[in-house]
Amino acid sequence: MSNVLVLNAGSSSLKYQLVNPDSGEVLADGIAEKIGEAISRVKHTTAGVKETRELPLADHAAALREVLALFEEIGPRLDEVGITAVGHRVVHGGATYSLPTVIDDTVVAGIEALNPLAPLHNPANVTGITVARELLNVPHVAVFDTAFFSTLPPAAYTYAIDEDVAREHNIRRYGFHGTSHQYVSSTVSDFLGRDDLKQVVLHLGNGASASAVVNGQAVDTSMGLTPLEGLVMGTRCGDLDPAIIFHLNRVAGLSLDEIDTLLNKKSGVYGLYGHVDMRHLEDAWHAGEPKAIAVMDVYRHRLVKYVGAYAAVMGGIDVLTFTAGVGENDPQLRADMAEALSFLGFAIDAEANAPRSKEPRVVSPAGHPGPVIMVVPTNEELAIAQRTLAAVAD
Repeated sequence: MSNVLVLNAGSSSLKYQLVNPDSGEVLADGIAEKIGEAISRVKHTTAGVKETRELPLADHAAALREVLALFEEIGPRLDEVGITAVGHRVVHGGATYSLPTVIDDTVVAGIEALNPLAPLHNPANVTGITVARELLNVPHVAVFDTAFFSTLPPAAYTYAIDEDVAREHNIRRYGFHGTSHQYVSSTVSDFLGRDDLKQVVLHLGNGASASAVVNGQAVDTSMGLTPLEGLVMGTRCGDLDPAIIFHLNRVAGLSLDEIDTLLNKKSGVYGLYGHVDMRHLEDAWHAGEPKAIAVMDVYRHRLVKYVGAYAAVMGGIDVLTFTAGVGENDPQLRADMAEALSFLGFAIDAEANAPRSKEPRVVSPAGHPGPVIMVVPTNEELAIAQRTLAAVAD
């Protein structure tokens, strides 16, 4: 049995999952949080058994050692179930990495060189890789969030700025959440038995992104050089006039670092509503709170605009798919989107749309002649595990 340990290192966290890529079975998962703080927390779940520990974890090395200790004490023991490889989620692969890549020292240096493109993510990813390579003597594979969007045509990834400046500083659209978009779009093709689809995938969580996928290849996506561009998100603004940055600097007197923090951490739903949890906004929206309705109007307007734009880019649309926390769990948002997009032929089946399910499903009416609406739970860890195993086998 080939098991893969999937690691996702954040600036102060380490998420992990031990998964079998062939069956999809999750043997264990968990997270180490608040790494570097006075008291950190580690949560570990296996076979229905949950263990939570609070202790100081000075760095990611200490966190991974504690995670490995939990595997030994709570299970499953790694020496008994075995791991074929470790798969690492890496946010930014730039133009360098378009495929899952077996990690060596040169690859680590290459990921570090991309730190300026993802200063909040890539350094933490490198830390996780470095620590794991020291403690786990198996092949390690980097799976890049940007890889799926390496197929974007120049017309989609090129920004209209000075060509030499863009080339020198690697400025182009890269896109993110690619592992999720690839997993979901391929699942849709398998489910419908077609590989010639024109799809729009909406990955709607605290971070949110849209993609246009034709015949299994990405042709456009909403996130750009960084994950800031595009849809309205939990704390990120998404699209805005770039001159707002100059205005905030010149008129409001904000520094570049302050503007960076404002747009990435204090904008989006949080900036408009004052609460970062999308579930809180959705509950207030469903309850008819006027401010929540106004915020959701902004949120939904951006979604409708992107779906319509991508239908135009693709020359039509066969499937609209919702995924991630909000996309999977909010039937009212899906119904409202179907109504707003009815001019494109979309319709919703209220009965099919209502329940929550961990299985892919069609929520448009059976036999409806227009485009299909689907809900597909994303599974980035399984996708990373599968790509890791394939990279090791090559």
